[in-house]
Amino acid sequence: MPINSKGDIADNVNKLHGEMQRAVFEASQSQLRVVEKLEEGLREQIRDQGFANIMLEEIARAVSVPVEPSEISEELARLRNEKEEAAERKERVEAHFLEQVIELLSRADAANNLEQIRSQYYRRMETAEKFVSGEYIPPLEAFLCPIEGTVMVDPVSLCTGTTCERTAIEGWLQSGKISDPVTNQPLDEFTIRSNILLRQSIEEWRELNYCLKIRSAKLGFTDGSDLACERSFVILQEIIKENKVNKDWIAIDGLIEVILSFIGTSHNKNLKSKALVTLLAITEQHERNKDRVVEAGGIDHIVLCLSRGQIMSKPAISLLFEILHVSTKWNDSVCGKLKQHNSVVLFLVMLMKSTDRESAEKSEAILLKLCDDDDEIVSRAAAANWYMPLIDRLCRGPESSRICMARVITKLELIDQNIQLLGEEGVIPPLVEMASENLESKELALSALAKLSSGLENRTRIITAAGLRPILDQMFSSNSPTIITVKCSEILERLSSVESIELFLDNNGLRLKLGPIVTNLVEMLQKSFLSARIKKPALHILLNLCKFGELQAEEMPAASMVLHLLEAPDREIREVALKLIYLLARYKPEGISEFLLAKRMLETFAAFLEDENRGDLQIAAIGILAFIPKSEVALTECMTNLEMLPLLLNILRNGAMEAKENTLSVLSRFVDPSDIKMQLIVARMGLFSLLVTLLMSGSITAKARAATLLGNLSLNSSKLTVLPAKTGCWCFRRPSVPVCQLHGGICDATSTLCLIQANALPSLVKLLREVHDHVATYETLKTLGTLVQEDAPYRGVKVLHDAGAIAPMLDVFKWGSPDLIELVLGILEKLFKVREVADSYYLDAKIPLIGLSTRSNENGILGLKAASVLAELEQYSKSRSMPLLGA
Repeated sequence: MPINSKGDIADNVNKLHGEMQRAVFEASQSQLRVVEKLEEGLREQIRDQGFANIMLEEIARAVSVPVEPSEISEELARLRNEKEEAAERKERVEAHFLEQVIELLSRADAANNLEQIRSQYYRRMETAEKFVSGEYIPPLEAFLCPIEGTVMVDPVSLCTGTTCERTAIEGWLQSGKISDPVTNQPLDEFTIRSNILLRQSIEEWRELNYCLKIRSAKLGFTDGSDLACERSFVILQEIIKENKVNKDWIAIDGLIEVILSFIGTSHNKNLKSKALVTLLAITEQHERNKDRVVEAGGIDHIVLCLSRGQIMSKPAISLLFEILHVSTKWNDSVCGKLKQHNSVVLFLVMLMKSTDRESAEKSEAILLKLCDDDDEIVSRAAAANWYMPLIDRLCRGPESSRICMARVITKLELIDQNIQLLGEEGVIPPLVEMASENLESKELALSALAKLSSGLENRTRIITAAGLRPILDQMFSSNSPTIITVKCSEILERLSSVESIELFLDNNGLRLKLGPIVTNLVEMLQKSFLSARIKKPALHILLNLCKFGELQAEEMPAASMVLHLLEAPDREIREVALKLIYLLARYKPEGISEFLLAKRMLETFAAFLEDENRGDLQIAAIGILAFIPKSEVALTECMTNLEMLPLLLNILRNGAMEAKENTLSVLSRFVDPSDIKMQLIVARMGLFSLLVTLLMSGSITAKARAATLLGNLSLNSSKLTVLPAKTGCWCFRRPSVPVCQLHGGICDATSTLCLIQANALPSLVKLLREVHDHVATYETLKTLGTLVQEDAPYRGVKVLHDAGAIAPMLDVFKWGSPDLIELVLGILEKLFKVREVADSYYLDAKIPLIGLSTRSNENGILGLKAASVLAELEQYSKSRSMPLLGA
């Protein structure tokens, strides 16, 4: 905005002045905080190299000086001048403070010129080797504090000239003592002064010994024995603790490379662990040494140690963490080199799951840094079963990263536990969102969802994230590329499984109408060009939806709509189609028989029936045949010509129970009472014994159907019975062979279809007595009724009476339906014509019959029939009716 008046100029000048004052204040505050931190560190005697590096950086920032050796040297020179000026002005406190600051900052890496340090080390080593042949130079007596008796660190002099350790003499005076600790001479004053010359001598003595120890450690590594190497590690760790300058000296003498070589070649885990600990001490807060480790290929050795058990991995991860940092910041260059190691991500993930908390935290921190803006590392982390960065990028990353992460998921080899974990961590919602974006995002997201949908709980998450409707829309869209349709069908197949189909909800949480989905699936399956990759899941989906039980009968597709899939070249498609047709045939079986006969598919069905290893297909194939009406005579003839009867009987012997139930329904074609010839054929093949076995051990449905078949066979027994030939004089004639007590002739199961000879009666009576099922009881009563012939009822009545069948018939009055009661009344009407039966069951039958007949208005025809049977009971129980044969 242009300035048009003097007032505007004044306002802007005042504003600028205020900003300048604020900047000066903030700068002064920053410098003040640095001084306070420095004073605190000196009070607590924190003099290590790390603290020196931090303070040097903060001072440099506060005064806007770059952290470069040349600049720092100039600043330290200025501080020394200020200290000397303060000493000349006799400002002892300020001079002492500056002296401590200079000593501290001189320890910082940036304050040390490597050439100066190298030169100093070589001078000290030359002196040590020239005058000393051993490993240790004893201290001069002057180096010892007279109070503590140990070598002094910060010697100070009293007014008497006696020199003591600063902390020792301060404690002496604070305890109230006012005399010289050596001479006991009273002190005229209590001022103490640093003995700089003595301190320098002590430091030189220490440095000479450091040189000797470094030489000794180096010789230990050269020796090569485990004991010598272990002693060398101890020596190096001790001298580093004593003085940080030894880190430089150790490096200058090449021991970093020696230790790295040892780590790479030694097989002693304990010693390698000590080597790592020593290397950590050498590099800790020392940037030059870190660089030296990296340049010497140290990362290779360290990474390998991450996987060698906690004794090695713990110091290795600490060393790696240290090397990857410059002060408190990450060293991007070294991190880049670390990424080049293919196994490092796997090792770090393993350590992150370690029970050692410190190692786990450092591993995670390194991994997170490596994953920064690097999708490849994120991919490798996910391959190692650590998904946090992947999920974070998928949820919050840019489009390119989200696409990359979805691609990673599609390529991962996931076990069920990891699939579940990905879902729990929140990967489903962003993938569902991506499934509605551009084509690339859509394809990868749907592929990832297809993989993750194998987890049951993940299917719930897909639906909860409103993913079902867009998947359905894209699957049935004519504009969707094939790959999109394939992935949508794979997901929908999983969602429609028996475990999760109840979750078929729309975006509002309401149950989706399945009818339209079924219609779309059927239409899709009619397309001749449809890929098998789509047909397979589409068939599975259709099968699952039809099995679910929520479709109305009219919503079920006709079985004929999918019959053509039985001719598909793909075996799986044929098998699923078979199961689907089995399900649909119970509702709309039209067209199946014509298809099977026209396409000569019965041979295929015969193969399914013969395969005992695939019980599910056997059940479906025989079930489809069972649903075809018996009126389709051509089918029966074709099955006979293909000799399928032995296959059916074999299923009765060895098949699953559902297969046996379906087979019994199919066999009704071959035991039709109008075709005695066919009945005899199946009887000779052993049908009777199989039916009796099913009466004893089959399911309720199987027992009912077995009873039906037995009844059909029994209807023709009297026609097939052969009367015995008569021999001898008429007054002495006796049958030459035993006769059937039911038919009065020569009977057996295979030639006359006799239930008595087949030993079926006891099982039928037991079924009637023990099983109160409407269908089973109805079929059993009908079969038992075939034993009482209209023209000769008496033998049948006696057989039923002797077998104990009449009492359970009367029990039906207590629980049976009207149909059952009517059937029982019809049988009793025949039975009560025999006096002995009428007398035997008079009391048991009278009461229920009276109950039924007195409510004739309610029971209608049933009541009238009950009254008729009651009247017959009363008549025959009091009259001289015909006695039982053989009575």
